[in-house]
Amino acid sequence: MTWQRSLIVLSAVLLIVAFALATAGPPDLPLELMLDRISPTFPTSLRAALPAWITERIVLPLLLRPAWLVPLSIGLLSACAALTFRTGKPVGRTKLR
Repeated sequence: MTWQRSLIVLSAVLLIVAFALATAGPPDLPLELMLDRISPTFPTSLRAALPAWITERIVLPLLLRPAWLVPLSIGLLSACAALTFRTGKPVGRTKLR
């Protein structure tokens, strides 16, 4: 039950962040440029901290995508995961008379 609620909250927060990023700035702003505006050393330190194959195959393609796309994708995935962790009693049919 707590996993489901945590994933729902994470999904809601990430979808709000994605909407805010898409509407507040230019819609085609790459994630790398946005991170560079927040902290100029972050993209280079991220590349230096990870192995080269992770940087080339995973990090660089993500950094070239629009900034709003990454939180939107993670938010949708966490919403889908919250639906799979759905627990509780199944809703039964009510008798109509």
